[in-house]
Amino acid sequence: MKKIIALLLAAVMVMCLFAGCASSGGSKVIKIGVFEPQSGDNGAGGKQEVLGIQYANSVKPTVTIGGEEYKIELDIQDNQSSTDKAVSAAQQLVADKVSVVLGSYGSGVSIAASDTFKNAGVPAIGITCTNPAVTAGNTHYFRACFIDSFQGPVLANYAYDNLKVKKAYCLSKLGDDYSGGLVSYFTKQFEKKGGQVVKAEFPEGNSDFTSYIANAKKEGCGVFYAPISIEAAQLVINQAASQNLGMPILAGDTWDSNVILEAAKGTDVKIDVTTFYADGTNKEFEKGIKEWINADSTNLKNNGGNDTLSAVSVMGYDAYMLALEGLKAAGSTDPADVMKALPSVSYDGITGTITFDETGDAKVKTAYVKSVDNETGTWVGGGSVTMDE
Repeated sequence: MKKIIALLLAAVMVMCLFAGCASSGGSKVIKIGVFEPQSGDNGAGGKQEVLGIQYANSVKPTVTIGGEEYKIELDIQDNQSSTDKAVSAAQQLVADKVSVVLGSYGSGVSIAASDTFKNAGVPAIGITCTNPAVTAGNTHYFRACFIDSFQGPVLANYAYDNLKVKKAYCLSKLGDDYSGGLVSYFTKQFEKKGGQVVKAEFPEGNSDFTSYIANAKKEGCGVFYAPISIEAAQLVINQAASQNLGMPILAGDTWDSNVILEAAKGTDVKIDVTTFYADGTNKEFEKGIKEWINADSTNLKNNGGNDTLSAVSVMGYDAYMLALEGLKAAGSTDPADVMKALPSVSYDGITGTITFDETGDAKVKTAYVKSVDNETGTWVGGGSVTMDE
């Protein structure tokens, strides 16, 4: 009797095993690495970028490669917004045998992990890491967004031509590739147009920005350019409001976040930012992703507690779809094949058509400048700005 029961149990286990395969459609699995900050200074922005990737995965959970269907598994590793932690996060993705990597929000961590991906022969697609050094001099890192050598001059022109400012205060974080790079490009263009620049850097862990605000006022500057992390940005906004800064704050794509909107709401601090996507451009997409965010409490929390759409989420969506095009073009899950296929890939995304130049950068020549409505805590404007070569 015991033998019969054992045989029956074994038969049931075999049936369950086959049933499990059938329920997944018999699909093979392919891993896409997600190299993003989920904590640290850039954790808030990183979570919003990942939301775009996760939404795209919910829309397209499978991909057909070489005539076979693969279920896509997202392998999310937290680089903790730290160049020190970035390498170990990248090493884990390599060990997990991902076919392609997406990320990161934050140029510094992308640069820090670059050699890890290069040595392993794994291609990476930067989503919103805008520092030119991410892709310069290599063939494994690609990029889906515009770069700082474009974004910085856009805001310099905006300050000088639109705001009629002749003197700008530029604040960056000491040792930070992103903010330091943007200040450099802004300064070069602003001085080229005839403006003056006052520069300052703050150290890691700084939370008191009152001296920088006071100095900007003392120097008679017309704008306060601070392309810094969201965490530091909130402090700057709060202290600018309490000290009556009296001049617009300009920032790059990092500040395109509902965290910034909440910090500025009810204050008299004027904020203008450059970004990758203008609200209202694709209403069908916006409706879909907002419904998806609202349907899950974790998604809502990771988006800052409401469904305000950040451009980095839109970019995350496009980068995921771009990676799928690379996989299909490769006809293989081998990272080496994907790397060879990516340069010739073209994808018509939510943010526009994405193709790569010889450096691996997206051929993007348009940014959007939008402003905070301090009364409602929403973005207004969003006009496009195009710069010629």
